[in-house]
Amino acid sequence: MTFKIGTRGSQLATTQSGHVQDWLAEHGYEAELTIVTTAGDVNMAPVERIGVGVFTQALREHLYAGHCDIAVHSFKDLPSAKDERFELIVPQREDPRDCLIARDGMTLKDLPEGAKVGTGAPRRISQLKAIRPDLDIRPLRGNITTRMSKVTEGELDAVVLAYAGLSRVDLGAKATQVLDTQEFIPAPAQGALAVECRADNPEVVAAIRAIADPQATACSAAERGVLIGLQAGCTAPVAAHSVYNEDDTITLTAGVFALDGKSNVVVTESAAVAEAAELGLKVAEMLRAQGAGRILAAS
Repeated sequence: MTFKIGTRGSQLATTQSGHVQDWLAEHGYEAELTIVTTAGDVNMAPVERIGVGVFTQALREHLYAGHCDIAVHSFKDLPSAKDERFELIVPQREDPRDCLIARDGMTLKDLPEGAKVGTGAPRRISQLKAIRPDLDIRPLRGNITTRMSKVTEGELDAVVLAYAGLSRVDLGAKATQVLDTQEFIPAPAQGALAVECRADNPEVVAAIRAIADPQATACSAAERGVLIGLQAGCTAPVAAHSVYNEDDTITLTAGVFALDGKSNVVVTESAAVAEAAELGLKVAEMLRAQGAGRILAAS
């Protein structure tokens, strides 16, 4: 049997799905890609306006209707609530960091006062404002090439993108700065893929479980546990990054940031790998105790 992998049609989406196809082949499973058009692909309004999960819902409905056997998502784009219709696994993870693509090879500190920087993500906006309150932040949509062209064509001085996306399409060298996770915390599960199939299809469940990565699974669970604990969506100004330690523990750092960059709360905590999801919930409570709810309410 050849499984059908549902994917969005962008270069990044098809490349990510192609990796999943290759990983399945390594375990003896044949698969082919099938393109699914989502509302987010035809509506260029800000993601905050067209809704959380806009890039994933069409894929999920396509999957549930039986038009494909497997769906591949960027995990950071999935709503935090579990959908019981599907089995979800996390394969090996790409670099979770954000990166800057700036004119003249500049870094964030090199940008001139009032520089125009493109990003549509509240998490990135808030952290940029915290580091450089003088920046002129501009909304940004489109695929990787479109976003990068805003810099090369002189419309913007820089853009902020996920380094994982650039790396997957062999454009990592275009980054003028890869941002340190201690200074600029990534989105929960950034760089991780979520591979789903219908939970009632044991043959496909077995196939995708074969490509699951335990470390990526645990780290993603910890980071998304923060979103769940804060009852925040994937477009909220919430950041989380976890490190898998040699002693089988996870160290999780998470933060909530005001959109104007003037206030934030950041917490770091560790726990055993088996308690990854609970660690995320615990860190969320610690953030709430330090005022995260107030910051989110004002965002």
